[in-house]
Amino acid sequence: MDNSGKEKEAIQLMAEADKRVKSSHSFLGGLFGGNSKVEEACEMYARAANMFKMAKNWNAAGSAFCQAAKLHMQLQSKHDSATSFVDAGNAYKKADPQEAINCLNAAIDIYTDMGRFTIAAKHHITIAEIYESELVDIEKAIAHYEQAADYYKGEESNSSANKCLLKVASYGAQLEQYQKAIEIYEQVGTNTMDNPLLKYSAKEYFFKAALCHFIVDELNAKLAVEKYEEMFPAFADSRECKLVKKLLDAHEEQNSEAFTEAVKEFDSVSRLDQWLTTMLLRLKKTIQGDAGDLK
Repeated sequence: MDNSGKEKEAIQLMAEADKRVKSSHSFLGGLFGGNSKVEEACEMYARAANMFKMAKNWNAAGSAFCQAAKLHMQLQSKHDSATSFVDAGNAYKKADPQEAINCLNAAIDIYTDMGRFTIAAKHHITIAEIYESELVDIEKAIAHYEQAADYYKGEESNSSANKCLLKVASYGAQLEQYQKAIEIYEQVGTNTMDNPLLKYSAKEYFFKAALCHFIVDELNAKLAVEKYEEMFPAFADSRECKLVKKLLDAHEEQNSEAFTEAVKEFDSVSRLDQWLTTMLLRLKKTIQGDAGDLK
């Protein structure tokens, strides 16, 4: 379907909206319903933005939504302004990730000012995802996941907070911020082990914490495993706990074959994901004379 006509129509609407805004600034415009002209302009910018979306001109759509957002702010319509900034961010996501982040941050400022922290947290996650996949800046992704987790915690949305924290831990470990990862995995593991629906996941978090301990220091890992077994007896019987113990033994003996065999045996039942593979490779490289693969 040809939407080029929509784009022309949108450009005309933008020009018309610009005129309304200018006339509202004039002395006479101010006397004769300046605000109603701004409201009309707002509506025109939003309609133009939607036409640009139909024509897949994402930059123009984002820009038009931004204009609407600024006018809503001028009219003291905070909620409408924030909604328009989010619409702008969603349009820019398809063409200009950095501009999308700027718009979403503008929306977050308004939502936090209004005390709408759960919505603000949701948009921090969107920004984190843009940093993850589009701009590949993991440090900034971590910062936005941490902020989202803080807001969720403040609103007692603990499961949403935990999801964000687990992202922080996962990326933290990849960036060798092991202490941060350990603290989160232990905290989330402790929070979930008494919940009948979530306790199955707790062993995974203690397993990941143990691996992070192990990369830093072998003795710490042994002590951590003992602590986790005591806190959460189900961990002691898990395949994850048995794997860590086998790896600790192999490492102590500097036996890379035993290390690889233990990993292969575990992998044959539960496929290793990218994160586990990375951590296990880092561990294996600490065995003297090792080639540094898991084969």
